[in-house]
Amino acid sequence: MTRQVTIEVGEGSVTGRWRTPEGSARTAVLLAHGAGAGQDHPGITTIAEGLVDHGHPVLTFNYPYVEAGRRFPDRLDTLLRCHRAAAAWLGQRCGRFVMAGRSMGGRMASYLAVEGQPCAGLVLYAYPLHPAGKPDRLRADHLPRVPVPMLFFTGSKDRLALPHLVEEHLMGLERSVVEIIPDADHSFRVPKRTGTTQREVLRTMAERTARWIEALG
Repeated sequence: MTRQVTIEVGEGSVTGRWRTPEGSARTAVLLAHGAGAGQDHPGITTIAEGLVDHGHPVLTFNYPYVEAGRRFPDRLDTLLRCHRAAAAWLGQRCGRFVMAGRSMGGRMASYLAVEGQPCAGLVLYAYPLHPAGKPDRLRADHLPRVPVPMLFFTGSKDRLALPHLVEEHLMGLERSVVEIIPDADHSFRVPKRTGTTQREVLRTMAERTARWIEALG
């Protein structure tokens, strides 16, 4: 079941989608969208629906700029304030949850985890290790301070996570698992020659995420 919810953020609010499975529920997931699209983008909804199919309630939400119909992301403090509010909303309803996010949303989740936001783990889809074409501007200094287990999914053709930098800065992290998706780009699109669709890749990632969450104990 999916219902629309309102998440209060300071003086305003944003829209969320609260998806719950039939029957008993497992660990919940807070799933944040990336910079280029909101919570209703197929890249988010496919993963969310896959997680629900495996028994995990999922809360998605829009950052304020998406809610307002703007193209460019908010300032960092605004993004984090909204993300904290979404985590608080979920925390009031579920005693245990994992923070997950696509690209920018995953980066925000990782900052919150370092900040002390309680969560059982982090799942980072297409973590933007650096801006496209700027591998020298790494976004990894805080990752060793993340206090919970981490699961990364990254495409081998992701221009925001060059393979040698993934190996150097992600694979060596304590309590981290890195899943490389062969031939996938930053959106997890793969060439037709692979015989696999983007949706199939995302559904497989959701299944692997569910197994990882369940193994957390």
